[in-house]
Amino acid sequence: MPELPEVEALKDFLTENLVGHEIVRVLPVAISVLKTYDPPVTSVEGHEVTAVRRYGKFLDLVTAEGPHLVTHLARAGWLQWKDRLPSGMPRPGKGPLALRVALETGAGFDLTEAGTQKRLAVYVVQDPQDVPGVARLGPDPLADDFDETRFAALLKDERRQIKGALRDQSLIAGVGNAYSDEILHAAKMSPFKLAAALTPQETALLYEALRTTLTEAVERSRGLAAGRLKAEKKSGLRVHGRTGEPCPVCGDTIREVSFSDSSLQYCPTCQTGGKPLADRRMSRLLK
Repeated sequence: MPELPEVEALKDFLTENLVGHEIVRVLPVAISVLKTYDPPVTSVEGHEVTAVRRYGKFLDLVTAEGPHLVTHLARAGWLQWKDRLPSGMPRPGKGPLALRVALETGAGFDLTEAGTQKRLAVYVVQDPQDVPGVARLGPDPLADDFDETRFAALLKDERRQIKGALRDQSLIAGVGNAYSDEILHAAKMSPFKLAAALTPQETALLYEALRTTLTEAVERSRGLAAGRLKAEKKSGLRVHGRTGEPCPVCGDTIREVSFSDSSLQYCPTCQTGGKPLADRRMSRLLK
């Protein structure tokens, strides 16, 4: 799933390649991708793209005197840029293509989604705040005003595990499953620790790990073409998706806890005092 660093890099890439160009065609191939119908998706046609913005994991294409085209790539969605789009109309039901956006230059991009769970979402709205997911976002963790005091205030009354708190988009925008694992590993903290139970020192360490991990990931991705971002994300992860491999910090074996629709990875030596976590949803919290 693309998270804050990859979406930030996509924003920069699209700013360079879209701004100043006119959208001439928007072709929805999978109707399920459209989450709004008024104004219609075709209402962005004939308008110049003036800016590309990011809200958490959402991308916002701003058009001159027209609506916003807002996208959420969800778990299996991606954006594929093409310097020359294929001619002809794409055929519905053939492959992962969900929506195509064409510019006056002949270039453009495809939104694609792998798998059978269709969660890729496109909204055409007059204001990004009209998108429910954008309206309920918490603060951006890389914003200039997101300091340690504000972070501590967010966690103060959170009576849940820190892993879940970090992934909650209404609490902090943009962090998902992968980077929450990376942040907790950098902070040397159990994913099952209660958020409200953090000491001031632990909160400070977690805040530093949050900012550093995301900033470094953004810098690794900056300037890359859209097609290279997935590989860059995977290569930069130290624990997430690396079950059974040695921890790059201490050499212990990276372990996994599986849930019904996701999993987390961690290092016992670095994060849980050497104690493996029970691989069950109801694992007890580590103190």
